[in-house]
Amino acid sequence: MGFWTKSRLIFNAFRDNAMASIRQVACQTGLSKSSVHRLGRAMDRRNGHPESWFWETEEGHRWLIRLVVAVLYHFGLKRGVGAETMRVFFVCLHLEQHVGCSPSTLRAVMEKLEHLILETTEALEREGIAKGQMGPIVGSVDETFLERMMLVFMDLVSGDILLEEVADDRTYETWYGRVKARLQPMKTQVLYLVSDRAKALIKLAETGLECPSIPDVFHLLHDLVKGYSLAISTRLKTARQALSHVQAHLDKCQAEGASEVEIELAQVAVATGEADVAHWEQVRGTYRGHLEAIALQGHPWRVTDSTPQSSQEVEAQLQAEVAALQALLETNGLPVKKSVLNKVHKQLAD
Repeated sequence: MGFWTKSRLIFNAFRDNAMASIRQVACQTGLSKSSVHRLGRAMDRRNGHPESWFWETEEGHRWLIRLVVAVLYHFGLKRGVGAETMRVFFVCLHLEQHVGCSPSTLRAVMEKLEHLILETTEALEREGIAKGQMGPIVGSVDETFLERMMLVFMDLVSGDILLEEVADDRTYETWYGRVKARLQPMKTQVLYLVSDRAKALIKLAETGLECPSIPDVFHLLHDLVKGYSLAISTRLKTARQALSHVQAHLDKCQAEGASEVEIELAQVAVATGEADVAHWEQVRGTYRGHLEAIALQGHPWRVTDSTPQSSQEVEAQLQAEVAALQALLETNGLPVKKSVLNKVHKQLAD
């Protein structure tokens, strides 16, 4: 009989009859008197807060397990939060007497949880393959660089990571060999593959997996930001510096009692500077609005009313946003980089 099972028996016995003696509880639970005494003393030490009694119940114990696993999984395994920080979290909830929350204990439990998750996932995958329940995959591939380069292949529908392996290179041959070996026993197909515009990844989709290669919106937006963000920010910074300079000149004229003509000229310069700053702030806001629209429009359903939209509608909307962005640049005398726009237009078509 485990520790918590014994503790629960003793807790229920004392809850039903608070005046019961240790001998009576021992007879009722079938435990030795020494066990009842020892566990009862431990229960008293844990009962330090108004809510502490709940964790002794069966329902409270189950909820406590769920809480610990949820914290370790979502914060520790998925977000990389340190064991020391999670310990502080448990202490803030008055749980240090109910769960082992030292950093070393949390790391050990998290390691065991990781192995259990992997074992469960593998078992479910084998069961799904045996029953022919593996659905089509919408894949996403990329490389991540930690201590060594790692190839990552995930299914965007389920969010499952199908492949995460260290590799010495990221050539097509390496990608194809790893992905093909991973997919072969699953007997499924990849509908399309989302990636950046690396040639090896495009070839992996179109040649290796024989499916469309879809560019991700992040890199499309990144190309636009690299092409134009600095130019707009530079104009705004220059306008703010000029405004600061003429404002300082106006303050100096007023402080030193300059002539009315000088003060009026300085006031006109300040007003011009303020208008210039406001103009470039508006340009930057409009530019960011186009970027936000591009990020929000590439979905099967419209974000505004959740109605479905076709790929043709999405492409038309995105092309319109890029055209409006180009017009904004030309109207305000900013350099229009054809290479950037051509790359973006090509990604939109893909």
